Amino acid sequence: METYMEMLTKRANNAATEAAKLGTADKNRGLLAVAEELTAQQDMILAENEKDLEAAREKGIKQSLIDRLALSEKRIDDMAEGLRQIAGLDDPVGEVLYMKTRPNGLRIGQKRVPLGVVGIIYESRPNVTADAFGLCFKTGNAVILRGGSDAIHSNQAIVRAIKSGLRKEKLCQDLIVLVEDTSREVVGEMMKMHGGIDVLIPRGGAGLIANVVENSTVPVIETGTGNCHVYVDASADIRMAADIIENAKTQRLGVCNACESLVIHGDIAPEALPPIVEKLKAHDVEIRGDERARAISEDIIPASEEDWGTEYLDAIISVKIVDTIDEAIAHINKYNTGHSESIVTRDYANALKFQDEIDAAAVYVNASTRFTDGFEFGFGAEIGISTQKLHARGPMGLEALTTTKYIIFGNGQVRK
Repeated sequence: METYMEMLTKRANNAATEAAKLGTADKNRGLLAVAEELTAQQDMILAENEKDLEAAREKGIKQSLIDRLALSEKRIDDMAEGLRQIAGLDDPVGEVLYMKTRPNGLRIGQKRVPLGVVGIIYESRPNVTADAFGLCFKTGNAVILRGGSDAIHSNQAIVRAIKSGLRKEKLCQDLIVLVEDTSREVVGEMMKMHGGIDVLIPRGGAGLIANVVENSTVPVIETGTGNCHVYVDASADIRMAADIIENAKTQRLGVCNACESLVIHGDIAPEALPPIVEKLKAHDVEIRGDERARAISEDIIPASEEDWGTEYLDAIISVKIVDTIDEAIAHINKYNTGHSESIVTRDYANALKFQDEIDAAAVYVNASTRFTDGFEFGFGAEIGISTQKLHARGPMGLEALTTTKYIIFGNGQVRK
């Protein structure tokens, strides 16, 4: 007798076979229909989301994490707009990357094709449900989604709207499959579905990601946590630095591209740190710093060694004073998670040095780390932000959800 996950993966694989045959026009038609359905059913989605929010409040979950769970008319509109943007992007499936003729007359090329069945295990953030569907559908993949129990009502509502849009366009509804059993046993089974799921992508906290990476027999693309830094160089524009740090830290607290750590050059720290502290304290951010930082501002409390490597996802930030850009780069590379790092500087050579030597998926000059996002990068949405180096790195858009195969044309050649 087949298990629950075996049943789901069978449905998804059948759908993936059909998805691979769809043309770009069919996929775009489906995406636009689903976008309309999300907007049309927003009252139902918001009502279901409120059930999840009420449960989260009863459990005493901190506000920054409730924000990740919460939907609004604007967030639903953004989900729909993301799907419309994906419809407007070039379809990577079928793209021939190159074609070369060998001395024996064989023409050998490489072509983009779908991955097949993509599995995603994620926490909170119900917008992931729509984003994942859109990107997987455009690339000819089926997707199996296992969200957290904290967002089950929201995810069910969004999937209901997506399936309604697909049904109206006479497209296979199993192109999106939601794992509605939220037990840990089912997650364990999902991680062992080698041959049924082609790739597994975890999105969430460090514990979830580590569990999937360590225990999955399905190939994994790791979307890591975000201990993101902003480094204020000696030549920085102080007003710009304060504005960037305020945005990177406080625009949304519970997201992986929020700034968690601040590094400041000692030459500018006495002048730059007070206005930065003032902006952060206006948002009730707790600031934990080393002795040199605390000597500049009495609003800073002592930091521990653990603070340098912590992704807070809360109204907390660490501050480290350094004497050189090399010390800043060494500190960041030691404690970062390979996500997003930024330098604020007017020194072009230091900007290039920082970008060359920092080991991260996204490295900014004079900009907030909050831009590390598929929507902001022009991908329409993202499947996640990969902090590994294979098979994708950074915000994962359409191309990251394809693989390649070689196509070879001959005229009767045989190998001698």
